Amino acid sequence: MNKQRMYNKVAVVTGGGNGIGQAIARRLAVEGAKVAIWEVDEQSGQTTASAIEADGYRASAFLCDVAIYDNVVAAADATEVAFGSISILVNNAGIAHIGTVENTSEEDFDRIQRTNVKGPYNCLKVLIPRMVKSGSGTILNLASIASKLGLSERFAYSTSKGAVLAMTLSVAKDYVDKGIRCNCICPGRVHTPFVDGYLEEYFPDEDERAQAFQTLSEYQPIGRMGTPEEIANLAAFLCSDEASFITGSAYDVDGGTILIR
Repeated sequence: MNKQRMYNKVAVVTGGGNGIGQAIARRLAVEGAKVAIWEVDEQSGQTTASAIEADGYRASAFLCDVAIYDNVVAAADATEVAFGSISILVNNAGIAHIGTVENTSEEDFDRIQRTNVKGPYNCLKVLIPRMVKSGSGTILNLASIASKLGLSERFAYSTSKGAVLAMTLSVAKDYVDKGIRCNCICPGRVHTPFVDGYLEEYFPDEDERAQAFQTLSEYQPIGRMGTPEEIANLAAFLCSDEASFITGSAYDVDGGTILIR
């Protein structure tokens, strides 16, 4: 008997080429899933898929801008041709933004909502009917502690992640009797390439950059940032049948930030 928790299931991970999405894609593959990486960055998607396959697991990358409905339809169709019916969706693709309501331009606001809100909507719109038809499905959305906690200068980003949390609750309510579970993870600050890029852009001096990294780390009461793998650990559980009694829940993975702040 195969003991992999997702043996032979088909899992879509949007934005699976980097950071948290990459860690989730790799972990679901280890758990036995056939992983479809939907990625707007074709090179990173292919690199991650190749690394997974080099480790002896199954994965393939599909070029997809989740903000474009036709892209999502095409990626879903191609995934089903390659692997079969999709049973797991991880809505991870997203972009960040720094700014208050005053200094967030309309263009930037629309850009953030287009990827972070319309993207998950498109994926849900395309895949939920297919899951309903098959009689089951598991959806995991990546929200943020920004959906629950006021973060300085994160107006557009927080708005988008609040929508992701609301979508999670709505889908869980509407499809609980259709065999579909929907949950979300609300990470705190996680050390990803985005964080390193942010520090390099805004703190060119090496000493200042080191101090900024320490400040970002110490914001979490536990005293450090999380790792993508720590988010992937919870994602693997929530996407597995071990979590079959869990739906409509939002999990904080934040080093105690919500609890203490």
